[in-house]
Amino acid sequence: MRIEHDLLGERAVPDTAYWGIHTLRATENFPITGTPISHHPTLIRALALTKAAAAQANRELGLLPAELADAIGTACAEIAGGALHDHFVVDVLQGGAGTSTNMNANEVIANRALELLGHQRGAYTALHPIEHVNLGQSTNDVYPTAVRLAVRAALAELRTALAHLVAAFAAKAVEFAEHLKMGRTQLQDAVPMTLGQEFGTYAVMVGEDIQRLDEAALLIDEINLGGTAIGTGLNSPPGYPELARAALSALTGYPLRTATDLLEATQDVGAFVQLSGTLKRTAVKLSKVCNDLRLLASGPRAGLGEIRLPAVQAGSSIMPGKVNPVIPEVVSQVAYEVVGNDIAITMAAEAGQLQLNAFEPLIAHKLLESVGHLAAAARTLAERCVPGITADTDRMRATVERSAGLITALNPHIGYEAASRLAARALTSDRTVAELATEAGLLTPPLLELLLSPRRLTGRAHSEQLTAH
Repeated sequence: MRIEHDLLGERAVPDTAYWGIHTLRATENFPITGTPISHHPTLIRALALTKAAAAQANRELGLLPAELADAIGTACAEIAGGALHDHFVVDVLQGGAGTSTNMNANEVIANRALELLGHQRGAYTALHPIEHVNLGQSTNDVYPTAVRLAVRAALAELRTALAHLVAAFAAKAVEFAEHLKMGRTQLQDAVPMTLGQEFGTYAVMVGEDIQRLDEAALLIDEINLGGTAIGTGLNSPPGYPELARAALSALTGYPLRTATDLLEATQDVGAFVQLSGTLKRTAVKLSKVCNDLRLLASGPRAGLGEIRLPAVQAGSSIMPGKVNPVIPEVVSQVAYEVVGNDIAITMAAEAGQLQLNAFEPLIAHKLLESVGHLAAAARTLAERCVPGITADTDRMRATVERSAGLITALNPHIGYEAASRLAARALTSDRTVAELATEAGLLTPPLLELLLSPRRLTGRAHSEQLTAH
């Protein structure tokens, strides 16, 4: 053990630990979720990169000796590369607006830097977690900046996963391009379409959300590094904010920009709220698509049964042969989680008071959870479900032929009243709409054939073709 001290007194810290007394107290004070901040590796990496940028800026300003700055930079590079993450042990939910997370980072970086300099861990007279690693900083500008970087990195993974899903749906749209089926509104027969059009719509829906996430990410690039405690920049030397921002942009590759009003940026978490709302939008739409897939695959004999989802596991411990739509089900559960996370983020944002929001740890945890789980859900849907979907073309064709919805295509040519009477007969008859219309003498067979052709019914033929008839 080694002895460390803070303003409350002395405590023994395990010699094997890279963290110190501040982290020790935090682990004792916040036994909340059992989930450490290392659960979010993008956050740990972001913290390390932020500290490295700060050290570089302080070195350029002559405030941090080159030897110490280099040791801090090397330690940060190791952590950013994945080392020592198991020493980031404070709970994801914590009081103090992220102070415990910042202290945990300061201590791990300091102790690793001390080793690089040839000192023992805890030899803070040579290199101090706060005096040197946290020089010119406050939790209130470091932590929000790191959260933004972490979210930005996680969003890149989500974007890739959603693009993969778009490609999977688009491929099915091509495969199913000629498969005629009934479209439905309010779960009732509407008018014909193709299964390819249905899957093409899903590709467009998900693709639109990629664009919305890209727009929300633009707000995440604005940081308040250099604002220190409340945004006034107290104890941050002239030139530091721009130097630190430039260094951080170089380390991350992100087009970061310093907020024009650091006071506003330190207390305002509106960008997080907007991003959470966009994530909720994406989640809701993914769940809607999964609901559709489950409906279209329902049965397989006593439901719609128009498509077949790939069988990935047995569905019942009591019903032999039953296979459930487990992939769409798990995606919907992720969606419900994201909606719940959005509510938590909204309340945490609303609860911010005066010059700081103390509830950013919850915002960070829930945002990263939503982004990460959505990415995993989209990848799972794209890889383990969509490519294996097949169509029951005979069933779909029979449904179209029996449906009174075909009469909508005849309405402009026979009038609404005649079409209604024809629909009533079709609903109580086993005969097709074409047969009933011919029998009633409402339309000539050539015109009927044109009006009820698959290309016209699905909007793929021009109405000018009717002129000859």
